[in-house]
Amino acid sequence: MSDDGRVVSGSRRRNDQENLALRPQYLRDIVGQDRVRENLKIIIEAALARQEPVDHILFYGPPGLGKTSLAHVIANEMGARIHVTAGPSIERAGDLAAILTHMKQGDILFIDEVHRLGRAVEEVLYPAMEDFKLDIVIGKGPAAKNVRLNLPRFSIIGATTRLALLAGPLRDRFGANFRLDFYEQPAMEHIINRAAQLLQVEVKPEGVSEIARRSRGTPRVALRLLRRVRDYAQTRANGVISGPVAGEALQLMEIDHLGLDDGTAHFDNRFVGKNRRSLRNRPDITGKF
Repeated sequence: MSDDGRVVSGSRRRNDQENLALRPQYLRDIVGQDRVRENLKIIIEAALARQEPVDHILFYGPPGLGKTSLAHVIANEMGARIHVTAGPSIERAGDLAAILTHMKQGDILFIDEVHRLGRAVEEVLYPAMEDFKLDIVIGKGPAAKNVRLNLPRFSIIGATTRLALLAGPLRDRFGANFRLDFYEQPAMEHIINRAAQLLQVEVKPEGVSEIARRSRGTPRVALRLLRRVRDYAQTRANGVISGPVAGEALQLMEIDHLGLDDGTAHFDNRFVGKNRRSLRNRPDITGKF
């Protein structure tokens, strides 16, 4: 389903550049995703002890839950340089070869939307991930020959919202696969409090709770709502985000207590109206709106 670009969408938008400074930098900054965080801590500590790059890692789950942030956290913890690209950007095998030949020892290559890599690109990626070899063809026709280049040991971190579309052979080459789940209310409140401090916005506990409750367990949505409520507070409430101020701002944006609005994902309002009670306990459904 296409993204209509509204403020409550979990999909990435241009103003997400504003989120860069709000992202956690190290594992200690991450709240929620306890299982994933603990597993990553073990993987990173073991890799540092062996003085090796981390194993290839795959993150999957709904958009806006921090897959890209976790990739940068891993790079910071490892003291590694990170290269960022996306599956749709790598159209030909030669594009991937150009990226891989610029990798240095211990570097991390983060591939967002990894499920959208083409089959020809994946074939080049397999030996690179498994044996750190790059197979390229030089020349054309009868004079063409295959050349295998050695690559430095590096790590690939993949992210996808559509695990089922990821080719089995590619998925099997990731040494660790982690699903990111929607965040609980306390974790969302902590994220909003931290972001408010970084944005230098005064926010009351009731305001934090109100924004967190309508963010559908998705940090990206929470940060967008916080910025819009901040705008409202600065122009209508002396810059302080209280519970009533947050409620008024979100009501003005026509966002209800579930974090939904009348046009959410073009859903039939009759469906939403009949199922509000069940949706309240199903963040896995509301997160797809």
